Amino acid sequence: MPAPTLDDLRRYAIARSLFAPTTLPRALARLGFVQADPLRAPARAQDLTLRHRVEGYRAGDLDRRYPKLPIEEDFLVNYGYVHRDTQALMHPREPRRPWDRKRRAQANEVLAFVRERGVVHPREVDTHFAHGKVKNWFGGTSNASTELLDGMHYRGLVRVARREGTTRLYEVREPTPAHDRDAAFDTLLDLVVGTYAPVPAATLVQLARFLCGGVPQWREHKAEALERARARLARAEVDGTTWYFPANERPGSAKHHVEERVWLLAPFDPVVWDRARFERFWGWAYRFEAYTPAKKRLRGHYALPLLWHEQVVGWANLAVEHGRLVPDVGFVGARPRSAAFRSALDDELERMRVFLGLG
Repeated sequence: MPAPTLDDLRRYAIARSLFAPTTLPRALARLGFVQADPLRAPARAQDLTLRHRVEGYRAGDLDRRYPKLPIEEDFLVNYGYVHRDTQALMHPREPRRPWDRKRRAQANEVLAFVRERGVVHPREVDTHFAHGKVKNWFGGTSNASTELLDGMHYRGLVRVARREGTTRLYEVREPTPAHDRDAAFDTLLDLVVGTYAPVPAATLVQLARFLCGGVPQWREHKAEALERARARLARAEVDGTTWYFPANERPGSAKHHVEERVWLLAPFDPVVWDRARFERFWGWAYRFEAYTPAKKRLRGHYALPLLWHEQVVGWANLAVEHGRLVPDVGFVGARPRSAAFRSALDDELERMRVFLGLG
């Protein structure tokens, strides 16, 4: 097969990720990892990602079905959802900052409490133990019990049993046997490459670095894992850059056809997650601006990249007002003027209304 072009890589990236809608378990297995985010604008990132890939998906379906699915909330390259077998490869996890004796004693007490209760709300733990307040990541204060449960979750002592609204409810997680380090690291790195392929050489390095957030105990072996990945994965040289992708896939294949339709993508959707690749594919810079001061935003609070066939031609900020979807659509250049685009955008907005349950 001839060497792929940048157009081939772009088409391959879209077609392999935006596969035909299937069941929720199959979509989760095929994606490998779904990044989560708590903001709703108009829905959370994980729901916005899954709505394209799961037949009949509605906002909140992942949370509703989570207790019966073989998946876990955990940190891989970011916080999100992984298969239970994938999570097992990351544990027992050894955080970079160990607890002191006092914190370990508190964790043991809370673990016994959770084991006795079965499933607990952080409020129950806070009421029972009254651990007080601690400074959080944002410079404010949080309940120390909530922060302790977060740490216990990261260490694999407890798991997320389900959610009430946005609040995680926990139960005891049984210990995971140790795995062969190199084999586990290789499997995890292959999984995230599979989620975001094709990846430029610089992104492969970035993924390995991010992966050390999920397996910090192996961070000193990252360079060796990268060398094995470079030898194991398929690659292509395109415009002076080495691109990596799963060994059994071929970016130039004729089967990578992209449907002529509009997709409004989550800011963390695999198609647009790699910002450097985004610029390479579509020639403009997309940034997530939800945490940017309003006056400095270029495209809006929660701009969803607007993919039209093979091109990201703009973005949309969506609001729900009085039960109606209110879109604010912007374009990088001139708005596409074809009747096909107008119809495709209307169809995508209608799919969004159904997904949100707006009638």
